[in-house]
Amino acid sequence: MTFIAKNVDWGNEQHKLKKIREKVFVCQWRIPAEYEFDHQDSIAFHVLVVNEHNQEVATGRITPSGEIGRIAVEPEFRGPEVYQALFNALLNIARQHGLQDVLVQCELEGVNYYQQQGFRPVGTVFMDAGVARQGMLCSLKDFTLERVELTH
Repeated sequence: MTFIAKNVDWGNEQHKLKKIREKVFVCQWRIPAEYEFDHQDSIAFHVLVVNEHNQEVATGRITPSGEIGRIAVEPEFRGPEVYQALFNALLNIARQHGLQDVLVQCELEGVNYYQQQGFRPVGTVFMDAGVARQGMLCSLKDFTLERVELTH
């Protein structure tokens, strides 16, 4: 299956982005909507991934400061091809805006995985919507895209 990542504007495409994020985070993961949608949405750069039938299957965002997040993939499309398309697009946005580093906030059980991808822990563990998380930073030049499956 072929997947295409499109850079989209929150103001014009938020209904499509919200639909995927609500299904994954609010319904499936039970994250309260007030935590899922925040002020960063209006200033972040968003990516929408579609399949060859132009069906929206995934979304993610990167903030102007380089924080990658709100990665939501429809359950039936979770696989390396979708994540690769999504992350290639997000990293291209980071490079286009002159960012040197990207940051993710991962669940604690993902720390080792992210370290294998070139990330290093920064800051202390914190709680976000009832989930313990660790900030992980990576230089764009050190980022590897092998088996990337980041979430929220």
